[in-house]
Amino acid sequence: MKTLTTSVIAIALVVLMLPHAASAQSALTVSELSVATNVVDRMPSGVATTFRADVERVYAWSLVEGAAGETTLHHVWIQGDVERADLELRVGGSPWRTWSNKAIPPEWSGNWRVEVRDANGAVLDTVRFTVGG
Repeated sequence: MKTLTTSVIAIALVVLMLPHAASAQSALTVSELSVATNVVDRMPSGVATTFRADVERVYAWSLVEGAAGETTLHHVWIQGDVERADLELRVGGSPWRTWSNKAIPPEWSGNWRVEVRDANGAVLDTVRFTVGG
């Protein structure tokens, strides 16, 4: 009986802790998200939603809030329905500015999006843009 009681208590503790652990990650929010031709002094420069086909490189910049400590997020670069890159970025606190960039050759013109995902893969925000439009 003592083993059964100990097991029930252990399971109850695990169940009670699960929502708390998940909430630390789900508290992450993206308060700003943009695409640009550069990042200068940790801020986006040349912000646009349409870029020329010869743009060469585009930056996705995000301002993240709600991190309770160090965690990661992902910038997932998608052209049409094709995932071109999944870049893991470190978040060291709140608020936190972070960015990624992607070389885009002229033959990859078309509709793009960058999804910001938490470490569990949940989409927090999306920015859409066009290359060659």
